[in-house]
Amino acid sequence: MKFSVFQISRRGGREKNEDRMGYCYTRESGLFVLADGMGGHPEGEVAAQLALQTVSALFQKEARPVVNNITEFLSLALMAAHHQIIRYASEKGMLDTPRTTLVACVVQGTSATWVHCGDSRLYVVRGGELLTRTRDHSYLEQQAGAIPPGVVRMDKINRNILFTCLGSPTKPVFDVTGPVTLQQGDKILLCSDGLWGSVEENQIVGNLSTKAVADAVPDLVEVALRNGGDHSDNVTVIAFEWETPDVFESTHGVSTDSISDGVFASTIQAGVLDTQVEDLDDAAIERSIAEINEAIRRSAARKS
Repeated sequence: MKFSVFQISRRGGREKNEDRMGYCYTRESGLFVLADGMGGHPEGEVAAQLALQTVSALFQKEARPVVNNITEFLSLALMAAHHQIIRYASEKGMLDTPRTTLVACVVQGTSATWVHCGDSRLYVVRGGELLTRTRDHSYLEQQAGAIPPGVVRMDKINRNILFTCLGSPTKPVFDVTGPVTLQQGDKILLCSDGLWGSVEENQIVGNLSTKAVADAVPDLVEVALRNGGDHSDNVTVIAFEWETPDVFESTHGVSTDSISDGVFASTIQAGVLDTQVEDLDDAAIERSIAEINEAIRRSAARKS
């Protein structure tokens, strides 16, 4: 595999940065992942970090050097991340769970497949046009398809209201898309809502279409911070360009052709995955959710 990649995360006007992102790869498979810890709940940055570490750890275990069933892997990895967050909250006796969005993409062979939960997005740009993007798990995005063309909604639904995420006491809703066959020069961008909430979609596509990712990504982040002003959200982006012939001229170019089958490279901080893959079934997840709900019930009983 050959690709050029660039990633950046800025705190904006927030007290702390709850976004996390990174990528890892073997000789024949690559994983790109981004999580946005949710405000209004405790330790969003912990939820985002746990999500990245869990997905990365499972990728390292499964990609030997390829992932045999990518769709199954992405579904399992997302639910494993959710389970790890629930377990963390249960062990700490937290009355509210840390929560995060997640978008993760596996590139393998000549195709890309991705999963997402929440409103962190993935864009695919080809030949100067938007090929596709994820659809947010928000009430606004889901209802948008029911609005007739040309009709402007007068009621303002908060775009940040999500109906699913990782870490919630309810089982997360997620979508897996792909495989999508990649072409020379395709660009894939993963971002938190701090970017797309402040920058128009046509500007995102335009920048990716006319610039290398190492130039387009920081430019877009600066625009988002400027548009967001003093109260700008965290802005986090990771983007890569597939099979560019001149990537080796750039410090951001990556080629996996020269590494051996046993090598695993990662920009994601290592973490210990203390749950076996075979334990991550619906029953185990529901048990963890029940533990959280029971802790909440006991606390409410003590206060009454």
